[in-house]
Amino acid sequence: MHPPDGVLQPWRLGARGERWLDIGIVVSLLLFAPLYLIAGVRLALPLAVLQLAPLLWRRTHPGRAFAGVALASALQVVLLDTPIHSQVAFPIAVYSLARFGDQRSGLVALAVGECAAVVASVDWITGFDGDLTVRTFLPYFLTMSAFVVTAWALGTLGRTRAAYVAALVDRAERIRVEAEQQVTLAAVSERARIAREMHDVVAHGLTVMVVQADGARYAAARDPRVATETLERIAATGREALTDMRQLLGLLRADEMTGRHPLPGLVDLPALLDDAETHGTVERDLQGLDREVPTAVALTTYRVVQEALTNVRKHAGPHARTHVAVAVTDRVAIDVVDDGRGAASPPSGGHGLTGMRERLDVHGGTLTVGPRTGGGFTVSATIPL
Repeated sequence: MHPPDGVLQPWRLGARGERWLDIGIVVSLLLFAPLYLIAGVRLALPLAVLQLAPLLWRRTHPGRAFAGVALASALQVVLLDTPIHSQVAFPIAVYSLARFGDQRSGLVALAVGECAAVVASVDWITGFDGDLTVRTFLPYFLTMSAFVVTAWALGTLGRTRAAYVAALVDRAERIRVEAEQQVTLAAVSERARIAREMHDVVAHGLTVMVVQADGARYAAARDPRVATETLERIAATGREALTDMRQLLGLLRADEMTGRHPLPGLVDLPALLDDAETHGTVERDLQGLDREVPTAVALTTYRVVQEALTNVRKHAGPHARTHVAVAVTDRVAIDVVDDGRGAASPPSGGHGLTGMRERLDVHGGTLTVGPRTGGGFTVSATIPL
């Protein structure tokens, strides 16, 4: 696993460098082996080769390398009574098994090493015609045992450190992946929010324009002046819709942070209702609009009222009366009630009502829609503060 970008790593050998290092250790130690022939200790040469050669696989097969070195060292006890320099392969093999093997393998190497220290101490003392006593045994045993324990401890420390670093790198990688996923989810959520905003703007603007255009068509034959005024309102509605769309598109352009107007909120509700009155009677009961509420709550309130009025225009029919009530206390209460024919042709449950529910769900709000007793339709919503 590669470390995350920007994380400094200590210098270390690569796979090829480690391989050449092991070859260099073995070759450099074998260079002294021919000297045993000059000294007349012929058995020392093959024993040195048998003890050192397994170190070539100490990283890839630490268990087999340790077994090979241990068997060659046991042969030395049987065949040769004098120490040779290649015995350094044993602590190296102990280190390698503790470093590149698992914890159990390291403990096995430690136990075998301690047994080897006992056997070697006894063999050397008796080989030099010494008396085997506690006084003569302890110096040999403690010296060789120190080499074995030190090699095992260093190998265990290296294995533990490598596992700790690998865990840190893995954790950092998981955090990076989770952060990327969070960014992706946030982007998806933002795109969905903008899609809802775009739907509200387009649906509201086009509905108003269609209704006004139909009215202008029928009025043109009787009163051209009315048609002209209606066309002016259509143009004004189109410009307003384009302005809202530019505001939303501005959210997608991080490099264009100027020239954007705030999204609509509570203070814009009277203007929205004034515009709705051009298509029918709209009664209003607005309370607490001057209170400070979160921007997202104010925007949601505006869009819920806007969508409800759009549904009135679509389904209530001509001459429908609409009552809009918005009260801001410890919560925002929204009621849009009409007396038209919406009960007979209820909203289709498309993106409009779905957008309302999604907006309110974000704030933990509630939405109730349906026909009202005596005719008409009701949209009722609450948003906790």
